[in-house]
Amino acid sequence: MPALLTGTPLAGRVAVVSGASSGIGAATALRLAELGASVAVLARRKDKLDDLVAAIEAGGGAALAVAVDVTQRAAVADAAARIADRFGPADLVLNNAGVQLISAIEELRVEDWQRQIDLNVTGVMNVIAAFLPQLTAAADAGRPADLINTSSIAATRILEKFSIYSGTKAYISHLTRLMRVELGPRGVRVASIEPGMVDTELPSHVTDPDASALMEGLLHDIAPLQSADLAETVAFIAASPRHVNLTEITVLPTAQAI
Repeated sequence: MPALLTGTPLAGRVAVVSGASSGIGAATALRLAELGASVAVLARRKDKLDDLVAAIEAGGGAALAVAVDVTQRAAVADAAARIADRFGPADLVLNNAGVQLISAIEELRVEDWQRQIDLNVTGVMNVIAAFLPQLTAAADAGRPADLINTSSIAATRILEKFSIYSGTKAYISHLTRLMRVELGPRGVRVASIEPGMVDTELPSHVTDPDASALMEGLLHDIAPLQSADLAETVAFIAASPRHVNLTEITVLPTAQAI
């Protein structure tokens, strides 16, 4: 996607991106920094985060790497305090960590079920719990405040063998709608992005042969989304006027039919 934004419309913002070691998270962190935000990046893989911070700083941006497992509530709370000490309270959070493990429900891959619930649901909630006080404080001070959750088109499409993954993403999408009712009147914008097929490492987590074949076929047959496309979408949401909340954005490759 060509850059929709120019200049530094996010100057003075403090952004937090979880799941930032690759894909959408890494691309978004880079783009937010280009647009003027100070960016804290969260993930488990510290080496990837260090490389990302180096790239941001090489471009003249300000960044902080915080290696953390978002499924650990206390660790995420500690990360939030560390970020506030470095940059001040966060006013832009991309809640992006997630995993996709596809299998037929009757296979009873309960460990895969639990891993997805732990990361895609509990991890998302831990990030909200850690950073929501900072977001509401920013809004109370009259500044823009954004909580953007990464969901998926799988939240609404009925796809065979996607039951648990789709269920976790449906949770995120509906949670976002419900939170907006409470937080919008406080001045906190709440949004979800629901991407279709994106050329990231996420499909590589899939071990089911049928699901893998479906994703490989899509990647081969159509021009999928790139991480930079979603990064520009997140930036556009955050750069909108404070009274404008782009609440639920589905982003699909033009040729993706499902």
